[in-house]
Amino acid sequence: MGITEVGPIAFYTWVICSISFVLFLYGVNISSTSDSFIDWGYLYQLFAFVDPYLLSGLGVSMAIGLSVLGAAWGIFITGSSLIGAAVKAPRITSKNLVSVIFCEAVAIYGVVVAILLATKTETVNSLENGDYSASSKAAGYAIFASGATVGFANLVCGVCVGVVGSSCALSDAQNSALFVKILVIEIFGSALGLFGVIIGVILSAHARFKDE
Repeated sequence: MGITEVGPIAFYTWVICSISFVLFLYGVNISSTSDSFIDWGYLYQLFAFVDPYLLSGLGVSMAIGLSVLGAAWGIFITGSSLIGAAVKAPRITSKNLVSVIFCEAVAIYGVVVAILLATKTETVNSLENGDYSASSKAAGYAIFASGATVGFANLVCGVCVGVVGSSCALSDAQNSALFVKILVIEIFGSALGLFGVIIGVILSAHARFKDE
């Protein structure tokens, strides 16, 4: 698969992530006293003493940020095709606005989950050794995992709905009988975000920062 098939955005994203990962490992190696390239024990200590409130904040920001990114990306894709096709076939404008609504729903999923996670977030005091209690760390990682799950699921869902919505607008401009058939595919695509929301809610359901 060549660069032209992957797309410039995906290619440069992969390059940036790869470079960032290598620099991260290099930074961990410099701060460690071990001679090995990756000191797994030091790496564990690096993440074991992370403030659970920080992890929760990252989870909330990923839930809303990636969801909005997916919705914006989808609206960009389907909106540009809809406006372009409406020049030749103005009748498709009103019907194909449902594709934009589906993309916007992805952002709403992220907002709802981010509010839910934010209400569960609490500040906790560290123990005498600088560590945090097991319940607070479990809650922090649970909210982080929940936000990441919802965010990435909605990101992919938004792109999926945008691409299918773009095809739906172009197909409807050529043949109006294809609109309902492609709309069914778009509905299944929009349901992908709900899967991430369901798992995210289950992950954060029992998050408790303080022992009862």
